[in-house]
Amino acid sequence: MSGHPTGPADAGLVYAFAVTRTPPDAAGLAAATGHEEGGPLRVLRTAGLCLLVQDVPAALFDDEALAERLGRPEDLERCARAHHRGVEAAGGRGRSVVPLPLATLYRGDGSARQAVASRAAALGALLDRLQDRTEWAVKVHAAEPAPRTGPRTGADTGGRAYLSRASARRREGRDAHARALAEAEAVDAELRRYAVAATRHRPQSERLTGRRTPQLLNCAYLVEDAESAAFTRTLAGLTTDRPYPAVEVSASGPWIPYSFARWDGEPDRDLREHTGREVRS
Repeated sequence: MSGHPTGPADAGLVYAFAVTRTPPDAAGLAAATGHEEGGPLRVLRTAGLCLLVQDVPAALFDDEALAERLGRPEDLERCARAHHRGVEAAGGRGRSVVPLPLATLYRGDGSARQAVASRAAALGALLDRLQDRTEWAVKVHAAEPAPRTGPRTGADTGGRAYLSRASARRREGRDAHARALAEAEAVDAELRRYAVAATRHRPQSERLTGRRTPQLLNCAYLVEDAESAAFTRTLAGLTTDRPYPAVEVSASGPWIPYSFARWDGEPDRDLREHTGREVRS
């Protein structure tokens, strides 16, 4: 394999998706797509590891261009989807994979190889940790309050009665929120029994969730394949049987374990919320 970028990267950059120990098969790699503006996906080998990359034009992927593009929600989503396609190609057929942060870029093959080689021991340990494990995303919201029923009587319309009702509603609201928080913690405790690791992301706003009730927990769980059946069975009970009526539980997975793949000291992040970028020499 050439040590120098080809195609668009002759005047561009090298976009890095993920690190694995074994490369994707040739047919799978040829069928995979990354960023539509770039060249074919290819593999760089160094220090016993494989780095899946793509040559991309600097005019669209340098620091200034990315700052503008990733500031637009539709372009950020497009970039995130392309990044995920590359990570999936690297991690196909059960390969352990370390996804790199969105928009990790290098000025050439040499600097990309050097970055991986300088962290080969840490990356190898992380690949071992993620082998035969997947991520599940679980969100817990407060349940919708029951509608109020019953007509008001004439005696209830005075100022004192109004203040009394308002005070009672505030007290009920505080009590309901406290119950929901306690039940959210109980949900988390049940799921952690079947996970080797768990992390909490920042709860999403009501604008993002489209729900009127607050998101109390936004968690990710790293689950051994051997525990997957027990985890999903418990999850099904929490989402459908609702043993904790003050909350509503939703889940998705299994996913490549983005939340548990730390790269270069970066904190755990949800790919859909990650807008960071870097270009390394």
